[in-house]
Amino acid sequence: MNASRMSALVILGAVLLLVSSAAYQINEAEQVIITQFGNPVGDPVTEPGLHFKIPFIQDANYFEKRFLEWDGNPNQVPTKDKRFIWVDTYARWRIVDPLRFFQRLRDERGAQSRLDDILDGETRNAVASYDLIELVRSSNRDPDDVPVESEEEEAILEPIEMGRQRIAQEILERAAAPSADLGIELLDLRFKRISYVEEVQQDVFARMIAERRRIAELYRSEGAGEAARISGERERELQRIQSEAFRTAEELRGAADAEATQVYAEAYTRDADFYTFTRSLESYEKAMDPSTLFILGTDSEFLTYLEKPR
Repeated sequence: MNASRMSALVILGAVLLLVSSAAYQINEAEQVIITQFGNPVGDPVTEPGLHFKIPFIQDANYFEKRFLEWDGNPNQVPTKDKRFIWVDTYARWRIVDPLRFFQRLRDERGAQSRLDDILDGETRNAVASYDLIELVRSSNRDPDDVPVESEEEEAILEPIEMGRQRIAQEILERAAAPSADLGIELLDLRFKRISYVEEVQQDVFARMIAERRRIAELYRSEGAGEAARISGERERELQRIQSEAFRTAEELRGAADAEATQVYAEAYTRDADFYTFTRSLESYEKAMDPSTLFILGTDSEFLTYLEKPR
C-alpha cells in the first residue's frame, strides 16, 4: 500500500512538472516568442491567456507590448555655425515585430544599445546641419516689443525656417527606417536639453545679463521722460488754476471795493458830518491802543471831535 501510494505520488509529481513546463501565461502587456534549442519556432504569441509549448524543449521569451523609454547620453555637438553645444535627447519606442526583434537584438538591452547608435548618430547629423538659432527656437516671434539697436541684435531676431520641433521630427523620420528593420517602432523623440559647453556658457550668460540691463535702462529712461512730462503738465495746470483763482479773487475784491465805495458815497451824501464823525471814530480805534503814546497839538485836526464833540 505504501509502495503504490508512493508510486502514485511520483507519477502525480511528474505530471505536474510536465504540465508546468508545458504551460505558460501571457498578460495584456506581454508578447512571447517560442524558441526551440535557441531558435524561434512558430509565430509570435500576442493573445493574453494560458498557452502551451513542448515541455523541456521549448522556451518562452517574453517581450513588452507597452511603450518603452530611451534616454540618450548628453553629447557635445558642433552646429552648422560652428558653436559647440551639449545636446540631450530622449525617445519613446515599442516592439511591433517581436520575432524580428528577437532575431536581431535578442533583448531590450541590445535594443537600447542599437538605439544609442541610431538616434545619437541622426541627432549629430541634424544638429550639424542647422544653425544654433534653429535648435533653440520653435517659431518666429514678433520682435516689435524688443528694442533693436545693432546689427548683432537683428541677427538674434532673424526668422527661422525649421525650429526645434521640426528638427526633432526630422530626426525621428530618419531613424524610423533603421529602427523598423529591428522590429521597433519609434513613437516620439524630443530634445531634453540644449546648452552651451562650459567654456562659453559664462560668456553667454554675461552677454544675456548685459542685454537685459540695457533694455531695463532703456525702459527706465523712457519712464523718467514720461514722469518729467507728467510733472511738467501738472505744474502747468497748477499755475493755470492758481492764475485763474487769483484773477477771480481780484475781480471779487474789486467788485467788493466798488460796492463799499458806493455805500460810503451814499452814506456821505446823506449826512456828510455824521459820515466824517464815524470815520474819525474808526480812525481813533485803529490808531490808538493802551500801549501807544500820542503827543499832539491842541490845534490838530485829528482831535477835532475830542475837543468839540457833536
